[in-house]
Amino acid sequence: MNLARTFLDSAERHAAKTAVFWGPEEISYDQLRQRALLLATHLTTTCGVQPGDRVALWMKNCPEFIPAFFGVLLAGGVVVPVNNFLKPDEVTFILRDAGITVIIADESMTEGAAKLASTMPHLRFLRAEEFQTDNSRNPQSPIPNPQSSISDLAVLIYTSGTTGHPKGAMLSHGNLLSNVESCRQVLAAVDHDRFVVLLPMFHSFMMTVGMLLPLFVGGSMLLIKSVHPPKNVMVEIFQRGATILPAVPQFFRALTHAEVPQNFPLRLCISGGAPLPAEILKEFMAHMPMPLIEGYGLSEASPVVALNPIRGPWKHGSIGVAIPDVEITVQDDAGALLADGATGEICVRGPNVMQGYWNQPDQTAQAIRAGWLLTGDLGHRDADGYFFITDRKKDMLLVNGINVYPREIEEVIYQFPGVKEAAVVGVPDARRGEHPVAFVSAKDGATLDEKALQQFVRERLADYKVPKHITVLPALPRNATGKILKTELR
Repeated sequence: MNLARTFLDSAERHAAKTAVFWGPEEISYDQLRQRALLLATHLTTTCGVQPGDRVALWMKNCPEFIPAFFGVLLAGGVVVPVNNFLKPDEVTFILRDAGITVIIADESMTEGAAKLASTMPHLRFLRAEEFQTDNSRNPQSPIPNPQSSISDLAVLIYTSGTTGHPKGAMLSHGNLLSNVESCRQVLAAVDHDRFVVLLPMFHSFMMTVGMLLPLFVGGSMLLIKSVHPPKNVMVEIFQRGATILPAVPQFFRALTHAEVPQNFPLRLCISGGAPLPAEILKEFMAHMPMPLIEGYGLSEASPVVALNPIRGPWKHGSIGVAIPDVEITVQDDAGALLADGATGEICVRGPNVMQGYWNQPDQTAQAIRAGWLLTGDLGHRDADGYFFITDRKKDMLLVNGINVYPREIEEVIYQFPGVKEAAVVGVPDARRGEHPVAFVSAKDGATLDEKALQQFVRERLADYKVPKHITVLPALPRNATGKILKTELR
């Protein structure tokens, strides 16, 4: 089996069922299948795409993303999802690095596509909207027979590039199929589940949990056109009977005081993409009837690695336990396993772990040690097998030779009345090595007193952990999936 064959089999079993809800529009499995086949035929016969060729998808969330994704796979190609928030110069780097000659874009990318065409004249652009099925264009040619094996490259997904140029994580058909199956088990996903898709589908979290999982189990996707205001999302969830909501912490913060009607259909909310502050979890659980469970993953692991069990027990501040078929350990810099409670690097092993970084053997060797993916995250495991992330390895501060974890300080700052966002970074200090500084933004209508906030932290943490300066900003810089960009704050 491969991703394309799995999709075709599911589409055949559920042909008449609605696969995607898009505003008032309902798109069936059979419509998705026909659109994917139409595109696959065009890619192979007109564009000359050969097995293993990389094809880029550059589009906002829209129904066309889905048949474009599977159309590339049906043609034997490799999907390269491109962040639609990137500027043309940033996209150019990815296209050149991946050796892209064909790019599929939607109407919203017209201006950016024109700029790309001026600098990369060899690029062939396809408009995703052109591959809609109607009687005049319904393909009569033989259905492509996807021959890709599970070890073949399926998706080349570029990391967010918070430092330097982004790297292309090579995910095979087997990597993704394994992760989808593990997620199916831990979420108890079935064919009557409807997944809310409001995060970008170019991101690995939504690609696996929001698209592949529901389509492979015969469920449905509720594709949200706009997340503003959040209450409109809640209305749409209610009207369409959506059952599972994966999102990032900042969206759940916006929902903490939303009105929930009786018989609200959501059975589960999943937080991923960034650490979930304990204060947001506490507020959400106090006001909402459904659980919010935190998970953990990274693009290099297809991406899901750990999740709190959906039926509990849940541990505040924990990313949960390893999902089926995935191993997690805590190791020191030499690769030795650490005992429960000891802080070290979170390391992952399993069939979901990437093949490596595209054309970057040195970077691959640094990321994978003796079969273990080094996540760059620091944390520990407790006696019950639950894992806790302390911080990013590169974000850890050394103050007078003592480890200081920014997330610990941030969790305290979030408890201060009026704080909406918080981020702590390290600044070089000639005397102490480094010292922490904090950036915060205020909730609507709130005013923050930096000195009062500093004193609040001082009463709860050791003096060396107290931020030397606190800066209030209108908003903290974030990437497309809501992760705060600490490189910009530095």
